[in-house]
Amino acid sequence: MNADTAYHGELGEQFAALATDNFHNAHTDRPAMLRLAGDVAGSRVLDIGCGAGHYGAELLKRGAARFTGVDGSETLLDAARQRLGDDAILHRHDLERPLTFLADRSFDLVVMALVYHHVTARAQLLAEIRRVLRPGGRLLVSTTHPTGDWIHFGGSYFADDHGELPLANSAIRFQRMTLETFLGELLRAGFTLEELAEPRATEEARRVDPERYEKSRHRPHFLAVALGRP
Repeated sequence: MNADTAYHGELGEQFAALATDNFHNAHTDRPAMLRLAGDVAGSRVLDIGCGAGHYGAELLKRGAARFTGVDGSETLLDAARQRLGDDAILHRHDLERPLTFLADRSFDLVVMALVYHHVTARAQLLAEIRRVLRPGGRLLVSTTHPTGDWIHFGGSYFADDHGELPLANSAIRFQRMTLETFLGELLRAGFTLEELAEPRATEEARRVDPERYEKSRHRPHFLAVALGRP
């Protein structure tokens, strides 16, 4: 996902609004990732693909000492500024390019929620994340679940083509990948696996979308991992 294909204009506005209280972001992925984050008090946090700042708001509330967000969409960064005010450092940046504006070993925690499958230069991005994380720091990554994608799109489980998911009046593109590909890339980048989760929708999701809630009891939507930086 380069800056040209980030969620701009109306699409960005729709995503920012939906992510506040929707089934997938607010009541499935985000609770799981925040659980994996654990105690963030005093931590320096970097959010790759920070969107409208929902993670920033929650992590700062939980005691993070500093929050830095990076996103390719000025529309989403505007929403993040409104949500976070002066409590965050926000950068507009193409995630297909190195994070040269961030110093080595300057973060304790990096969060990358539902962004990984949009990025093409993933090996480069992971190398940059490892560079800016201190030794002993942690990386949290969530993505669409390979099995869920297979059920939804059909064909071969091992397909690595691009799929599209509807979002309001538009659609978002992402690359399918197997569990082997996803974990393999993270481990080859020098991270160690600490925990793997297959997030289920929370009870609050039943209020938002009862039909999807019931489906989520039987079919995986997302995959989330916590990794260490040796």
